[in-house]
This record gives sequence, C-alpha cells and structure tokens, in this order.
Amino acid sequence: MAEPSLAEVLMVLARRDQGAFLALAADPMLHDSLAGFHAQQAVEKALKAVLTHAGIAYRRTHDIAELLDLAADAGLCTPPHADRLDELTPYGVEYRYGLVDPGGLDRGLTARVLSEVLGWAAPGQRARNPTMPG
Repeated sequence: MAEPSLAEVLMVLARRDQGAFLALAADPMLHDSLAGFHAQQAVEKALKAVLTHAGIAYRRTHDIAELLDLAADAGLCTPPHADRLDELTPYGVEYRYGLVDPGGLDRGLTARVLSEVLGWAAPGQRARNPTMPG
C-alpha cells in the first residue's frame, strides 16, 4: 500500500478537526473559543491540502486569508464561503489564548461551512472541477 501524500494526510487531519468541532459545538456549556479553534484548524488544513496538491508553497501560518490569496493567485477556484472564512482566523490564536474574546460563533452555520469547504477540498471534488488541480 502506498504512503499517503501530504495532501491526503492534511485532509485526514482536517476531518478530525471537523469532528472535534462538531463534538465541542454540541455542548452549549463549552466556550466558543474551543469549538472555533477546531473549525479554524479544519479550514486551514483543507486549504493547505489543496495548495499542497497543486504544488503551491505556503509558509507556516494560521492566516486563512493568506492561504486563500495564494490559491487565488495560482488560479485555483475559491472554496464555498471564501468571503467569510477569514472570520475563523482569530480562533487559531487570539481567541484560543484569550487575547480577545470572540463575539459569538454561529455553531450551526459553522458546521455547514465546514462540511462544504471540506467537500470542496476533497480529492474527488478536485477531479470534477476543471479549475482545481486534479
């Protein structure tokens, strides 16, 4: 059996973060920063998987806008909700470490966004979309 590619590993990790988000988001007693961190991580890893698959270098960052810009500059199609994804960036650092308190996370909407973004990033979806690397 072949070793999984880095892009495949990143997608597995993105799905794990999606699962963690869903578990944490289901408990209203848990702070938004806990669930939001995993939402941010899932999107970040999905974007990095797409960039990796396309052979696009990126620096170590939690900045979703930067990753989206790299994809756009390379001519890749943007993921669903691209105009809102950067709202998750503060959950990667600022909210996680209590530097700023989040204003409120719409957990239901975030669950739908994650599902759509991870579906967009899935290798099978890339093969069906001519603007994505196959």
